[in-house]
Amino acid sequence: MNAERDPFSLEGKRILVTGASSGIGRQIAISCSQMGARIIMTGRDATRLQATYEELEGQGHAQLAADLATQEGIDRLVGACGVIDGLAHAAGMSKLAPFRMIGRAHLDETFAANTYAPMLLTRALLAKKQVAQGGSLLFVASIASHIGPLASGAYAASKSALLGMVRSLGMEVAKQGIRANCLAPGYVRTPLLDGLQGSGGNMDHLFELTPLGMGEPEDVAYAAVFYLSDASRWVTRNYAILDGGFSAPMDIYA
Repeated sequence: MNAERDPFSLEGKRILVTGASSGIGRQIAISCSQMGARIIMTGRDATRLQATYEELEGQGHAQLAADLATQEGIDRLVGACGVIDGLAHAAGMSKLAPFRMIGRAHLDETFAANTYAPMLLTRALLAKKQVAQGGSLLFVASIASHIGPLASGAYAASKSALLGMVRSLGMEVAKQGIRANCLAPGYVRTPLLDGLQGSGGNMDHLFELTPLGMGEPEDVAYAAVFYLSDASRWVTRNYAILDGGFSAPMDIYA
């Protein structure tokens, strides 16, 4: 199909992807490049970021290693990325901690990575008018916000906060034709999930409850392409659950 007639094409668009050194963010960057986008990507690990960069298709891409949990990292990225047509914020972290063991340090670390970083980065981009008219702002949340996994109170809360933020942000940027949406992935085969299993999380029984089985990063990346493309031009303040059917019996209303 001709790119000019394909609403899912990202030809001519510059997309900023955070967390691109691993997991879902890595695959979003790769899949968006396959759809014709020029990628500006960031992550904390320069070596893994370079590995992602080498997998991108097409030309004109850029990378910048930065820690977005710090204001310095945000400022460096905003100063380097220029005007973008889309933002896919996939950076984040998760550490299991029973509620009785949650402390200030754990909360600060979790919210800095999962909530404050995407909010402050987006604020800076908008303040400097670096999101093009008709652009798309996409935030990767988590099904954990709804299902409440054990020992994930801080993580679930930090991801839940993105939903409220997006619904407010979507109202504020609509006058520029900019959209703001969330994706809420379920159990996806990523290093983050491997880390949770390795730190004591027994995920096998949860996988068994997922009709379509554990997801792959591509499953989330394809949805991200939709939200970043013109195919979603009439979708904003939306929260899409991608979990292979896991949460359907729970009567969840986002």
